[in-house]
Formats: sequence, structure tokens, C-alpha cells
Amino acid sequence: MATPMEISAEHLIYRTPLASRYASDAMKKNFSDFKKFSTWRKLWLFLAKAEKALGLQITDEQIEEMEQNIENIDFKMAAKEEKKFRHDVMAHVHTFGAVCPKAASIIHLGATSCYVGDNTDLIVLRDGLDILKPKVASCVDQLAKFAEKHKSLPCLSYTHLQAAQVSTVGKRACIWAQDLLTDLTSLERLARDLRFRGVKGTTGTQASFLSLFEGDAAKVERLDDMVTEMAGFKNHYIICGQTYPRKVDVDVLSVLASFGATVHKICTDIRLLASFKELEEPFEADQIGSSAMPYKRNPMRSERCCSLARLLMAQVQNPLATASVQWMERTLDDSANRRVCLPEAFLAADALLNTLLNIVEGLVVYPKVIARRLNEELPFMATENVIMAMVKAGGNRQECHEKLRCLALQSAALMKQEGTPCDFLQRIETDQYFQPIHDKLDSLVEAGSFVGLSVNQVDRFLSVEVAPALERYQGCLSQSVKLEI
Repeated sequence: MATPMEISAEHLIYRTPLASRYASDAMKKNFSDFKKFSTWRKLWLFLAKAEKALGLQITDEQIEEMEQNIENIDFKMAAKEEKKFRHDVMAHVHTFGAVCPKAASIIHLGATSCYVGDNTDLIVLRDGLDILKPKVASCVDQLAKFAEKHKSLPCLSYTHLQAAQVSTVGKRACIWAQDLLTDLTSLERLARDLRFRGVKGTTGTQASFLSLFEGDAAKVERLDDMVTEMAGFKNHYIICGQTYPRKVDVDVLSVLASFGATVHKICTDIRLLASFKELEEPFEADQIGSSAMPYKRNPMRSERCCSLARLLMAQVQNPLATASVQWMERTLDDSANRRVCLPEAFLAADALLNTLLNIVEGLVVYPKVIARRLNEELPFMATENVIMAMVKAGGNRQECHEKLRCLALQSAALMKQEGTPCDFLQRIETDQYFQPIHDKLDSLVEAGSFVGLSVNQVDRFLSVEVAPALERYQGCLSQSVKLEI
């Protein structure tokens, strides 16, 4: 009997697949325990610095001691303290105090748990948005390059997933890019409008700080402003309860959910086009499409995006429910829920962007297949041109319309019942009624004449909307993303 291999600890416990399989290291670090608790310590340091500057008896030595131990976190001690006190913030107050004995007495002075908890959440949300924005911009950039390259390539467009009129491959890519630009604008607005909770005390009244500063309201307000500035925010809430308004979480996850819908639409389109063999996502040399069918080239990346997008879209239900049941100044039934839904939403959005960027920078187009599929439908679309040409040649509009209707129905019936190619044009060519325009038929069904202003629209969109939006991201646009799985 074979001896089992040694199994590492990481394979014996559940880990969220968003962290273990899909999200980037940057986003995982942003929601890590180290980022969280080192930020708590930074916030305690900011508070002590501001309180000292405003006249409280805090020494330079205490400040220096705190500064030197921001990252010196004993996680084992913190876990023991939390098990003892059943309170995560107090556990870390004691753990920080253990390595800062001189400053222990002034750590968390006048603050409530939400001073570090909620303000840290806002910092992490802000930093998470900063990770996402350049990635969305990079996806737009890649789609813009794709659109420019294929702006004149005619293709079938679809309504109801039925052949409609002629568009171009580049124009369709601009439709995708436009939705992503909307998401980028929303993310930028979120980041711009995000406010710090600030230094508000237990229920937002700042009573503890008013007591510390012996009734000097101006100093309390200055304290709030100073810590907000140290944390890198331009504004803080004037009004709040114990927490920052949970409507903020609704706003953030609504924007992320909307982005999820964008990606789902784009990748669904790619999956459909792949089934038509018009377009394909990247496919590695050794990639296996199916364990049973060696010939398969499944759009695995696009399918992953649709799968994760559904997860992301569903996450917005959590903050909506949480915001609706925050009794009075707050309840604690938000805590466990937010520990899960906020990180998971950002990790999902990050994973979507990593995969989407890999897809759009490696899209493969098959012009001959696109042309063949277009030519099968183009004769039917040319009927209006044929009618106009016949009228100019002296024909009757209504009579011509009826002739074309009958020929089109005959051709369509054969295509459906016998599987034969479209012979609508040949029927017109052999029908003596249409003899006056037989020499013009080729020009009447030339694909490029049916695309309208598609090429102009692509040029205008790229110059008027895309270029200005991407200008502020120059230097941080990703050029390549390698997926591990």
C-alpha cells in the first residue's frame, strides 16, 4: 500500500476561492489582517499625535514608541486576548500596549471601537477602489485598440439574437467599452466622494473628546480635521451615529454590482460570438477544452467571468439589508456580515478585471467566418436598396416590394428546410423583372455600404470619450495579464 504524501495545512482547511484562485495579491493584501490591524495602529498614532498637538499630556517618547511598533503585531497574543475579552478592538489595544508600555496608557484615548474599525474600513474601501480603477481603465484601453483595428470590418449585428443590420466589429467593441467607461466614472465618483468617519466618540456626539479638552469645541473639531487629513481624506462626516452610514456600503457594492453586470454582458457576447466562430478569447497551446472531446475550445475565461459576475451582482443584497436594520445609532448585526460581503465583493471585482483584461488583450477575430455569415443574410438586408434602384429605373415601388417578398420567402424556406446557402441574389439575377438593375446588384449588396456611420462613431467615441478618460491613467495601464489558471 502506498504511503500517503504529507498534506500541507493549507489543504486541510477551507479558503475562499476568490483568494486562493482568482484575486490579485494587491487586493488580497488590501483586505488582509495585517493591513487591517496595522491601520488600526496608524489610526491610534494619528489620534495621539493630534491630541498631543492640541495640548493633551502625551510625550514625544510615547509617539515614537507607537511609530516604531506599527507593524510589530503579535497575532497569537491578539487571538488569546480576543478569546479572553470577546472584543477584537480591546484585544488589539492590549496587544499594542504590550509592545508600547510607555504609550499604553494613552492608546485609544477618548475613542470608541468604530474609530479604528469603521475608519479602517473606509481606508480599505478607498484603497480597494484605487486598485480597481486602473484595471478598468486598462480594459477600456485594450478595447479601444481593438475597436480602432477593426472599426471598418463589417459584421452582422443582432437584435433578439436574430440577424438585424450590418455593424462593424470595432463598433461592437465600443459598446462594451462604453459600459466600462460608465463603471470607471462611477468608481471615480465613489473614490472622490468617500468621506472619513473621523473622530466622533461613542454615538457620534464627540462627548468624550469634549470632556478631554475641557469643553473646548473648537479643539474637538480641529482634532477631527487633523486626523482626517493624516488619514488621507479631504472630508469627514459632520453627522453620524456610532458607525459611518451603512448607505456607503450600499453605494460601493451597487457600483461594483453594476460593473459585474457589464462584464457579464461583454463575456456573454464573446461566448455567443465564439459559438458562431466569429471571435475567440485567448487559448493556450496546452489548454484542454474538454476531458472527453479533444476538439473543444470552450470560452473558459468568459464563462468564469459570467460566473463570478453573478456572485458580485448578488452581493449588493447584503448591504441593502444591513442598512435597513441599523436601529437608532447602530446595532452589531452588521459586523459579521460586512466582514464577508465587503472583501468578497472587491476580490470578485478584482478577479473579474484580471480575467477580463486577459481576454480583451488577446481577442482573436476570424474575418472570413464573419464575412460568410454576413453574406448569408446580406441579400435580405439589401431589399430596400434594390427597391430604390428599381424605382429610379422606372419601376413601381409596391410591385417591386411584392416581387422581393415572394423571392425572399422562397429562398428562406430552402435555407431552413434543405440547409442550402442563401440564393436570394441569384433569384433576383434570374428574374427578368429586375433586369434594369442586374448590372448594379453587386454594388447594392456591398457590405461596407450598410454600416452607416459606424466607422465615424468609433473614431468620435475614441477621441471624444475614451482618450480624455484614460489620460489620467497614463503610466499605469496594464499591458499584459498572465492568468495562473
